[in-house]
Amino acid sequence: MANMIIEFSKYAIIIFMAFYTLECFTVFKYATEEERNGIYIRQNVLMFLIHFVSFAVLCLETKNSMLIIFYALQQITLFATIALYRVIYPKANRLIINNMCLLLTVSFIILTRLSYDRSVKQFKIVVVSTALTMFIPYLVKKIKVISKFSWIYALAGIGALGIVMILGQVTNGSKISFTVGGYTFQPSEFVKILFVLAIAGMLAKSTDLLHIFITACVAGAHVLILVCSKDLGSALIFFIVYFVMIYVATKNPLYLLLGLAGGTGASVVAYRLFSHVRVRVQAWKDPLGTIEDAGFQIAQSLFAIGTGGWFGMGLEQGAPNKIPVVEADFVFAAVSEELGGVFGACLILVCVSCFVMFMNISMKLKDDFYKLIAVGLAVMYAFQVFLTIGGVTKFIPLTGVTLPLVSYGGTSVLTTLIMFAIIQGLYILRMDDHVRKTKKGKQSRRE
Repeated sequence: MANMIIEFSKYAIIIFMAFYTLECFTVFKYATEEERNGIYIRQNVLMFLIHFVSFAVLCLETKNSMLIIFYALQQITLFATIALYRVIYPKANRLIINNMCLLLTVSFIILTRLSYDRSVKQFKIVVVSTALTMFIPYLVKKIKVISKFSWIYALAGIGALGIVMILGQVTNGSKISFTVGGYTFQPSEFVKILFVLAIAGMLAKSTDLLHIFITACVAGAHVLILVCSKDLGSALIFFIVYFVMIYVATKNPLYLLLGLAGGTGASVVAYRLFSHVRVRVQAWKDPLGTIEDAGFQIAQSLFAIGTGGWFGMGLEQGAPNKIPVVEADFVFAAVSEELGGVFGACLILVCVSCFVMFMNISMKLKDDFYKLIAVGLAVMYAFQVFLTIGGVTKFIPLTGVTLPLVSYGGTSVLTTLIMFAIIQGLYILRMDDHVRKTKKGKQSRRE
């Protein structure tokens, strides 16, 4: 009987996820949050069904009664997050809230499957991070001088990266983190946000040649320090985000071409300079030929994805723990093996819908500073998703970055929640501006 339930559950989870994903894009048919209300309610129901069925299977398979309590705590956290946003920020974008909670739900499920202890640790970080970031939309709305401190953001970011370069601990050949009290912190994750704020503030003031040169020097300093720390994944993200923000600010496609040319040249130089880059490229080119050494991770990842097929092995039926560092860099492979390729594709599309909504918000913002912040954060989020999934599926060489809100990693979760909260604040600002204009229009017509 239990085997039948487990077999049925994997198809049920895929169906729920497919309908949730469809609703993510149905949202864009409607102009107002009121018109989308039914979609959001259905998404909430589907998300809670995915969560319930998944943990029911985990409980049946592991016979661990603690999972019932753990599941209940997660449900309370997710429900409280959705409810608090509704109460505190009635004008917030609910697609972003729902997608944020859905991605956290997938993280809770797959991390509990992989490592109960790490899942508990991640859950604690999520609770604290959600509570801390709940105030950010209010701060974005109320503090009108954020754009005045561009150089402070830039200097703080460069300083933090410099400290890590000198004092940070080495992980997989890169200096990227500190460990305090059993928790690992990656300052480069926080610097991503400071970087976007700094570049947005500088470009919002002016886009003449001098300011472009100054911002290029600031961006170059960030990227150079990351390269010296051998954190090439983060360096690539900073590099791409900078050139997209330059293009949006100037509307000059020449900067995109310069970025493409510069990125290509930098990749060649990195390949020549750093041995771990050559190892990753070799593993990417021929993972099976180097399966005893450099290609082991990617080969195991491809085996896992292939074994899962379209519909997955079912929770607790695969062997994702054969992949080293599966909870962080290779969590998508674990998802694909046990929940299936269809579920994995839906997960990617949910991330795409986040990016589309971020860009939709940015295009409707009138203030250049806010517009550039939204663009920068949108590209940063989307490109990190691309790097992670591209590396796991052998589309590109591995870069060592995590899948936002899904992978294990406290710093990554906190910074991604901050990014989502900032976007919410910008959306609320846009809605307030729209309401003011509507009221003025009605008043002028009466007069």
